[in-house]
Amino acid sequence: MKALQNFSDKYKLNFPLLSDPAHKMIESYGAWRGKKFMGRLFKGIIRCSFLIDTDGKIEEIWDPVKAKGHAAEVLARLQELA
Repeated sequence: MKALQNFSDKYKLNFPLLSDPAHKMIESYGAWRGKKFMGRLFKGIIRCSFLIDTDGKIEEIWDPVKAKGHAAEVLARLQELA
């Protein structure tokens, strides 16, 4: 939690960051799954994004996500929905 707070403070975020150390939410969204790194298989968080409306409905899922250009892609989708 301290690391999240430091990150939020550093970048002056105007929204809360959430933590899920027990993986309950991550697993329910299907973002905790098998990964491979340097030939080793392990479980970890897959980089993905979910756009959720004010009623809690998932409007869009990006899976997997490449960081480069992703923010612009999400903003474009938000503009479509507005």
